Amino acid sequence: MTTKGLLRKQVIIPMSKDNVNAFIKNSSLHVSSMNRQFQNAKSETLVDYIRTKPLGITVVTNKVAQPSDLMLIDQYIKNSNKVNALQVEELRLPKSKSYLKIIDISYYPHNNSHEYLTSSDIEEVLKQNQIFDNISLAFKPQVIKVLPKSDMSIIWIDIWNDQSKTNAKMLINRCFNIGKYIATI
Repeated sequence: MTTKGLLRKQVIIPMSKDNVNAFIKNSSLHVSSMNRQFQNAKSETLVDYIRTKPLGITVVTNKVAQPSDLMLIDQYIKNSNKVNALQVEELRLPKSKSYLKIIDISYYPHNNSHEYLTSSDIEEVLKQNQIFDNISLAFKPQVIKVLPKSDMSIIWIDIWNDQSKTNAKMLINRCFNIGKYIATI
């Protein structure tokens, strides 16, 4: 499941407040100049408008920006007059959170009925496992006992995902070890 958030047609450019103020003064000029760059590059992407955000600006396009489009936007902004390129961070597309469920794990994995599985244990396992190399957790994992008298648990993990849900799709139905148990996402 993915939470709703920003549209994929937005490009987020974090920058200093001074840069935002200097850039937004001529936003209509910047829109037309960026569109001219897109046309020169034979891209079908066009900028609809630019708006400010607390930590930067957002460029809203008519379609999802491709990597070449992102490069054009980045170059344009960093080469703009009155913008300090050192105070402009790497632009990015919006991200969302995806919730995944890990099943088939014992609530008491240490063969001790008093030591139960914690979110710290899960975080440690996720850091050590190669299938989670490019995955960032949005929150701490949640370990929930399936039933009060059961010794099995369900683990919920919230990950940062791009809008196309690539990270979540890559993990679904994958198996990995948590101690002597084989977990399935």
